[in-house]
Amino acid sequence: MAVAAASSAIASFAGLRGLAEVAGWPARLAWLLPITIDAYAMTSARVWLAGTPAAGRARRFARANAVGAIATSIVGNAGYHLVASGLLTISWPIVVLVGAVPAAVLGLTAHLHALRTIPIAEAVSAPVARTGSRTKSRTRRVKARSDSDLLKAAREADVKYRTAHRGQPITRDALREALRIAGPKATELRRRLASESTERKEAQPTS
Repeated sequence: MAVAAASSAIASFAGLRGLAEVAGWPARLAWLLPITIDAYAMTSARVWLAGTPAAGRARRFARANAVGAIATSIVGNAGYHLVASGLLTISWPIVVLVGAVPAAVLGLTAHLHALRTIPIAEAVSAPVARTGSRTKSRTRRVKARSDSDLLKAAREADVKYRTAHRGQPITRDALREALRIAGPKATELRRRLASESTERKEAQPTS
């Protein structure tokens, strides 16, 4: 499996780099095209297939983009070999499409990141209620928790984490998963927990 994966990656890299060069990219930057496409394919596939909880919308978007990135890599490699064999000539639509890849990947990555960091509690939908032939769906919003509630829950999660991990403080990602909150909020709570831990240590009397 490792040999097959490595040989495929190298062959794909060479084809996409060659396509970038024939499309007018400078030779010193042509390697960025395969890196951009393959890195986004792996990122999307990871979000799609990750075992951690995630909003369904983020996973659907990641799945579509993983398939799209792989298809783009296939088409790009095929296009390069067609050009190399003289069966296809480089025209302005090809140049435009190849040049648009970095900007498109940047926008899609930003959107995927935004979907991935949406608090799961805010993405929960209520069951579909049916009355006769009419179907109505409603979005149920979980009541927003106050900062004090989140901090209290963070303290409890930290205690459990320390018990299970030999006294190690809870990590940002573990806190995010435990409380079902976005990354920035988890970072803020993690910082407050660290500050409280420092204050407790300083308040302890020295022997």
